Amino acid sequence: MAVRHHLIRVGPGAVWDVLADGHRYAEWVVGTSESHPVRGQWPRTGAAIHYEIRLGPLRLDNETVVRHCEEGSRLELEAHAGVLGTARIAIELRPWGEHCLVIVDEHPLRGAGGRLHNVGFEALIQLRHRTMLARLAKLCEAEARTPGSGRRPLGQVTVGSEADGAGHA
Repeated sequence: MAVRHHLIRVGPGAVWDVLADGHRYAEWVVGTSESHPVRGQWPRTGAAIHYEIRLGPLRLDNETVVRHCEEGSRLELEAHAGVLGTARIAIELRPWGEHCLVIVDEHPLRGAGGRLHNVGFEALIQLRHRTMLARLAKLCEAEARTPGSGRRPLGQVTVGSEADGAGHA
């Protein structure tokens, strides 16, 4: 199980604002190139975002589903990574004075990732988390210096049948 923490020099509310915006996932999650909500109201339980991973000319479309949400403090996700299977990613926000201690706990659930999980794989996840948390910190701290930058309106995504054309944001 890969557990990593990082102190971000803003309050938990500012960090939650970034986590609660499904369009911004690709800005701080290592390996993703774009993201957008596809169903439900992110980050409520059951909501999902679609994201793309680009490896040279190869593009992989994946989805992350919210499995548990305690607004403002805890977000548990199941990331679907194609042939690699799925992983559980829990993100916890703790007030730390006037700052926020972010704790990320990730482990494979199903598929090849679970079967291949070993110490080497764990080290790669730790490196990924280090970069991911540094990106999240940079994003949150920059927004705190320039309020309103990068914030997008949050909304519900309703996906209907193609026949009625109800799929819209």
